[in-house]
Amino acid sequence: MATKKSGGTVKNGRDSNPKYLGIKVNSGETAKAGSVIVRQRGTSFMPGDGVSIGRDHSLFALREGVVTIQNKRKTHFDNTTVVRKIVKLK
Repeated sequence: MATKKSGGTVKNGRDSNPKYLGIKVNSGETAKAGSVIVRQRGTSFMPGDGVSIGRDHSLFALREGVVTIQNKRKTHFDNTTVVRKIVKLK
């Protein structure tokens, strides 16, 4: 005779690994060349001076410098304005 009741099957018994997205180097901190500044899905942060964008939209430093994050108003071709965050190196 069994001492435990059988578990059965569940449809939602799995979970994905965390992706660790977000800002890795804050404004005012120094970043080395090649270091990841922001990991993101989509482009909520846009690359500025000394910063490039990767295949998965992550931003990384092209050279060593101090990170600055600022807002910039961008105008689209249909005359709508959107405020974007720009990541630069000084």
